[in-house]
Order: sequence, then C-alpha cells, then structure tokens
Amino acid sequence: MKQRVITGFIAGTGFILCCILGEPWYNGLMILLSLVGYYEFIRMNGLKPWNITPLLGFLGVLYFVFPWSKFPLSDINPSMFIWLMLFLFLTATVITKNKIDIDKAANMLLGVLYIGIGFQYMIETRSAPDGNGLFWSLLLFAAIWSSDAGAYFTGKLFGKTKLWPDISPNKTVEGAIGGIIVAAAVSALFVLFAPELLSIGRAIWIGLAASVIGQIGDLIQSAYKRVRGVKDTGSILPGHGGILDRVDSWLIVFPFIHLLSLLPYQ
Repeated sequence: MKQRVITGFIAGTGFILCCILGEPWYNGLMILLSLVGYYEFIRMNGLKPWNITPLLGFLGVLYFVFPWSKFPLSDINPSMFIWLMLFLFLTATVITKNKIDIDKAANMLLGVLYIGIGFQYMIETRSAPDGNGLFWSLLLFAAIWSSDAGAYFTGKLFGKTKLWPDISPNKTVEGAIGGIIVAAAVSALFVLFAPELLSIGRAIWIGLAASVIGQIGDLIQSAYKRVRGVKDTGSILPGHGGILDRVDSWLIVFPFIHLLSLLPYQ
C-alpha cells in the first residue's frame, strides 16, 4: 500500500501538472501513454511489439492522437483510415501465412480503436474550442477518480452483494452505487468554480455518466485480463500495474461523454 500511495502521488502530481500546462506537455504525455498502452495491449495478446505488423498498430494509434493538422495525413477521412488499417492487418494474415492469424489481426485493430480513440478524446477535451479545456478535463477526471474512490471505500464499508463475481470478484453493488453518488456530488461541486459554464443539472448528469460508464470500462479491462490470464497489463507503475490498468475508465468515459454531447461547448 505504501508503494501504491507513493507511486500514485508522484504520477498524479505529474499528470495534473501536465494537464494545467496544456500543449505541448499534455498532448505529449497523452501520446506517450497511448503508445505505452498499445505496447501493453500487444504484449497481452502474445505478440512481439516490434514486428512489422504490430508497428502498423502503433502508427494507427498515432493517427488518432498526434496533432496532424499541419501534415497531409490529416486529410485522410477517419472511416477510410480505419478501413486502410483493416486492409493492412488482413493482408498481413496472407503475407505471414497465418503466423499473424485473423484473431491476432482483429485484436490489433481493436487495440488501435480502443486506445487511439480514447486518448484522442482526452486531447480534444483539453483543447476545447471554448478555451475552457482545462476545466472540462479536470471535471471528467475528478468524476472518474472520485467514482473509483467512492466505490472502493463504500464497498469496503458496506459491500455485501457481489456486482459481477465472474469478472471482478471484489466489486460490490453497494460499492458501485457509492461510486455513482460520490461522482455526482463531486461533479456538482464544479458548478461553484464556474457557474457560468456549468449548470447543476448538467454537472450531475456528467458525474452519473462518468461513474456508470467508467465502472463499465473497468469491468471491460477486467474481463479482458481474465481471458488473457494476467493480473495487470504491465508493471510500469509500481503498486498499480500498467498504463491500461490506470486508464481503463478514461478510455471509455471521454468518448462516451462526447457521444452524449454532455459538454456544453459541443
């Protein structure tokens, strides 16, 4: 626990600092985290990250997270780029004579979309066109983190009913409800800092959505790790595991909040 707290404090302080500084610090950090996350994803799937086909996946992730506005690649339609990645991964099954089979090809494409699009929306939120990207980013991260903390402590104190034992045996229904309530309350507090940007109703909706979807994101990662037979996605963060262990909720929450158009500037 001591190691976990120390790592969390150092990593959290560095992350918040980069978020406050904005570009290029925040974008650079997001790009780095996305590439490390894809590396962990490839390793979990039993692939050597530096072979030519996985390298295509790294390029795919970069397409989504790198600020390409000044480069020709920005002119490629996203749906066409996804199709191109699909074509290249499927072609690899032929060229490698099924050493890269259809399952591995599908997993590599899944990783590109899961990680690339998730981090893309984290960057887009920080670069919000209304100039309040720091506020919106901190709001979403606070909702996610408070949901995690609320679920953990509520589960410890009152948890009796298992939420989904086949996937994550330690999570409880009581903990999940506690996380939702805490996230909604913390999100509502943000109205005090910028009432001109955020109404109490919208703040609560953001907190509820971030908590529910964030917990689903956590369960998604737990389900995947259970299939692969691993406890953590990596070991880069002592006491916490890998990057994907820490950002599993983020990857789902940020795109989903944009999908629902819950941020006022959308």
